[in-house]
Amino acid sequence: MPTSRLLPPFVAVLLAAGLAGCTEQQPGDAPAGAGGAPATAQGSGAPPQPAGAVPASGLPAVVARLQPSVVTVRSGQSLGSGVVFRAGGLVLTNEHVVGDRPEVELALASGDRVAAKVVAADAVTDLAVLRADRTDLPPAPFRTDLPAPGEPVLALGSPLGFLNSVTSGVVSGVGREIPGSAGQSSAAMVDLIQTDAAISPGNSGGALADIQGRVVGINDAYLPPSTGAVSIGFAIPAATAIDVADDLLDDGKVTQPYLGVAVARLTPEIARSLRAGTDRGVLVRDVEASAPADRAGLRPGDIVTDLAGERIGTLEEFLGALRGVEPGDRVPLSYLRDGQARQTTVTPTAVTR
Repeated sequence: MPTSRLLPPFVAVLLAAGLAGCTEQQPGDAPAGAGGAPATAQGSGAPPQPAGAVPASGLPAVVARLQPSVVTVRSGQSLGSGVVFRAGGLVLTNEHVVGDRPEVELALASGDRVAAKVVAADAVTDLAVLRADRTDLPPAPFRTDLPAPGEPVLALGSPLGFLNSVTSGVVSGVGREIPGSAGQSSAAMVDLIQTDAAISPGNSGGALADIQGRVVGINDAYLPPSTGAVSIGFAIPAATAIDVADDLLDDGKVTQPYLGVAVARLTPEIARSLRAGTDRGVLVRDVEASAPADRAGLRPGDIVTDLAGERIGTLEEFLGALRGVEPGDRVPLSYLRDGQARQTTVTPTAVTR
């Protein structure tokens, strides 16, 4: 029977982000799929629209434009999904979809099948880059900024072997990590997108898209009903996925600066409760013992306002500034504690996989 790498009740509170599912195709069965909830992004150049604004062409037209960029990934008896992210037949998917196979098969929305080589994969971020034998696959537009909570989204992929499926929902939250993942890896530093768009085994590696048809994440994980969860899925933000893909294409390894800190959006309500005197910055939610952030003096409840010479007003700005930092560099960091401005320096360590 099909198996899936979902998050069981106990493991769900211990494992790092990036776990999801894949299903095995049984002889005589309809094709089965790999599951999960991912995310990744790259600017499309299209002007942002209000979160609830449905394009004049309607959602069916949006899906029709995006589906040729979403593929089914066949890896032995297991199936998952993938997204064409760059010209030349380059496809993003989850590492757990391809496993240790050097080559997989892609099923296109047109019904064609094409071989693809696994260029490189990273188990910690659960991302892999494939290169299809065809170079004319249309890349999907990617979006670098995080979607807002409540924003409508679509999940595209092949859940349980139902090829070219679409489900809809909203962004339930951003800045998420699987419980217990903070401090286990630098992947936990880059928070996940949570969605209630239905994610099932087979969706892993597929697209989480906004209603303008831009990919905001790569489907990666979901909490099963046995945990008491109802429609809780996770996606890797598009910007994170593209950064990882660039590293994998460069030298086959992922090198990330690691602070050992979990951050969240600073809402006006939180800012008032902390008497911060500002609603710009990011909230430090957790700090790993003996990690670079801990050695720099950061504590839960601090508000980071500047990093590496860049003013930090939003979670996206924090993540963007951190991506520009080289491991081993001493970088200035400004923060507020109890409404008082403080300065320190932090030296991120390198995590290479």
